[in-house]
Amino acid sequence: MSLLKIIPKVIYDDINTGIRFFTALGFEVKYAENDFCIMARDGVTIQLIASEENFIIGDRPEFRIETDDIEGYYAEIKAQNPEILHPNLNVIKHQPWGLTEFAVSDETSVCIIIQQR
Repeated sequence: MSLLKIIPKVIYDDINTGIRFFTALGFEVKYAENDFCIMARDGVTIQLIASEENFIIGDRPEFRIETDDIEGYYAEIKAQNPEILHPNLNVIKHQPWGLTEFAVSDETSVCIIIQQR
């Protein structure tokens, strides 16, 4: 048995904020209904939820997406949407723990670290 992927659920006050952000990362809407949206790219799936209750607003999620072409994905984001590059990791960096990484974030501080082994 192997675990194959994680499908995060990200909560937004306004779901359109999440849709804009993940569209900038090259994701496409696969399903949308009221305050729920499923977006996907290259076999990676993200669920977006709108919540007026504003819970978890002070602790926005951070997760990782693994790629097999970090240079290509970085070039794509830098050329098309450089404003989403995270200020603390806005270039590709070889980390001492063996990963190569860069990060992006949305206007609500949801952070995604893009990594390659």
